[in-house]
Amino acid sequence: MPTLEFKGKQYIYSHHHSVPFRELLVDSKKSLPVSGKKPSLDDNLIIHGDNLHALKALMPQYAGKIKCIYIDPPYNTGNEGWCYNDNVNSPLMKEWISKNANPVDKEDMQRHDKWLCMMYPRLKLLHELLADDGAIFVSIDDNEVHYLRGVMDEIFGEYNFISQIAVQLNPRGRTLDKYLAKTHEYILLYMKDIDSGGLYEIDKDETKITEYRYEDGQGKYRLLELRNRNPVFNRANRSKLYYSIFSNVDGNSVSLQKSDLHSVEILPINSTGIDGCWTWGKDKFEREKKLLVAKKASTGAWRVFRKDYLHQNGSIATTKEKAIWLDKNINNENGKEVLTEIFAKCPFDFPKSHELIKKCIKIATLNDTGSIVLDSFAGSGTTAHAVMDLNKEDGGNRKFILVEMEDYADGVTAERVRRVIKGVPAAKDEKLKKGFSSSFTFCELGKEISIEKIITGESLPDYGALAKYVFYTATGKSLDGEAKVKLDFFVGETDLYEVYLIYKPDIAFLRNNDSALNDLKLKAIAVRNSKKEKLVFATAKYMGQKELSAQNITFCQLPYAIHKVVGA
Repeated sequence: MPTLEFKGKQYIYSHHHSVPFRELLVDSKKSLPVSGKKPSLDDNLIIHGDNLHALKALMPQYAGKIKCIYIDPPYNTGNEGWCYNDNVNSPLMKEWISKNANPVDKEDMQRHDKWLCMMYPRLKLLHELLADDGAIFVSIDDNEVHYLRGVMDEIFGEYNFISQIAVQLNPRGRTLDKYLAKTHEYILLYMKDIDSGGLYEIDKDETKITEYRYEDGQGKYRLLELRNRNPVFNRANRSKLYYSIFSNVDGNSVSLQKSDLHSVEILPINSTGIDGCWTWGKDKFEREKKLLVAKKASTGAWRVFRKDYLHQNGSIATTKEKAIWLDKNINNENGKEVLTEIFAKCPFDFPKSHELIKKCIKIATLNDTGSIVLDSFAGSGTTAHAVMDLNKEDGGNRKFILVEMEDYADGVTAERVRRVIKGVPAAKDEKLKKGFSSSFTFCELGKEISIEKIITGESLPDYGALAKYVFYTATGKSLDGEAKVKLDFFVGETDLYEVYLIYKPDIAFLRNNDSALNDLKLKAIAVRNSKKEKLVFATAKYMGQKELSAQNITFCQLPYAIHKVVGA
């Protein structure tokens, strides 16, 4: 598969691996928990900090669990004032960046390279966080859409590309544009695995349902002609799609072979009388021929039709979403109006409408209303607003995770969410006026989880943070829920392994016998009576391999064995 080359790629290609894991530190004062409860990392999250580091910090708990990702990264217009400052450990990279001043402006001839260097490792981590049946939506405009498409083809796979959706965000058009006033931007939509069936159809317009006027045991259907009606496609350029179809005289049985003297031969002759072609090849015909019927037209000519059934989500008829979005409520004017209602004065020039993001989330999570939605370029918190609104609309319990690196993470991003939850009296929308029943935990990025600093006692992560990290690096799986100290130091399990962590964030504990795997702790582990292989992390052990093997235990010494012990 072709790949996109750009300056600096060789240095950032695997940079996401070298980004350290960090703790997520809860800020209780900035959080808005459920009444009577403490802020929790299992709640909705708003994280303040570099999104590259924040995404890495989310890996131990959320790798492979995010159902929907929406991001609105810098468009690299040259007027945004964004800076590339990832600490890539390469002298050549550092020299290049130091010689090219930040912020990145329009005169910077290497601004596309810098933008790609910024996006590449973040997209790699987003790919790892995405569930197998998850989808990612990326807003972008003409400045970088072609480069972004190339990078996402490489990371997510060209096969998993769904659509480059055109979205009308400025119906009036941009008056400062030369020659043509642009009215639209794009959303690139990819899936982690296109064969997972993770996208859902939207409600069908009532007027379209009347087309489905036939019905059989499988439900209502309409008839669509199997012949390709476009005269551009014909026998000359689609020879494999030109073949004879034979039907019995009542039209309810078709085949590729003549069955009896009364069989009718049908060919795809187009409206100009020239040999056309079918829309299906012979292999698909054989697989799906039960869906086909033949009918005799008033002219005496025979036609072959396929049954197109009315898709339904419960009792609601559905259809595929179109790739051009023109809805009035999704444009930037709507986004600005709502944000002005919330803050009295709009803090951003071109805020996205929460209705736009809600539309994306709905496509990805319609039948998975307890799923997780992530936005790592959170801005004003529009994605959280969209999640809460959709939950209110369909009774869902979706969870949001927002990451914002700028200083307004509390004053704008989190503050919007607070106000939306509590209700906005000036809002036109009744749901927003009344507020949404929700909560969130505000976090800052803590110190990195470092082997060297654990050894010296300079930086000792709390038990929960280290437990999630150890579980993820040892098994390749993310841990569900919060990890708390138990009497047997059990952390969690996968289909094959159990993980134990004998640890306290206390250098005195780590340097004495209490932190070792001894006979007492071995007995506590044995009480679980599990036959799975057990990975036990501790500073030392006071028994031989024979005793450990009897209980199927693999000893992993802290801190040196904090690495991928087993693999994904």
